Amino acid sequence: MIYQSNEVEILAGNVGSDHIHLLVSVPPHLSTSKLVQYIKENTSRKLQMEYKEQNKQFWGQHLWTRGYFVASSGNVTDEIIKEYIKNQDMQERNNSDNFEIG
Repeated sequence: MIYQSNEVEILAGNVGSDHIHLLVSVPPHLSTSKLVQYIKENTSRKLQMEYKEQNKQFWGQHLWTRGYFVASSGNVTDEIIKEYIKNQDMQERNNSDNFEIG
């Protein structure tokens, strides 16, 4: 798995209808762009394998958009960020999957 082999720890996350939020701990040798590339590639591949009936619908298209937003935490504690992620999309909260690891 890319997370173990690259010493990446997923601390919290929220899956919304059109975006996700992740709080991750990443070692300094791994660039943010490379991590996002790994995440998008691997999740796309796994979703395509798990939901084969959707492959025809998305044939020739990309599952993920090119963009992403990244911010480092330094002035804010991990607990505040976890709370922020947990409370995202209050309208979709009942329909989304929140998770916290550790």
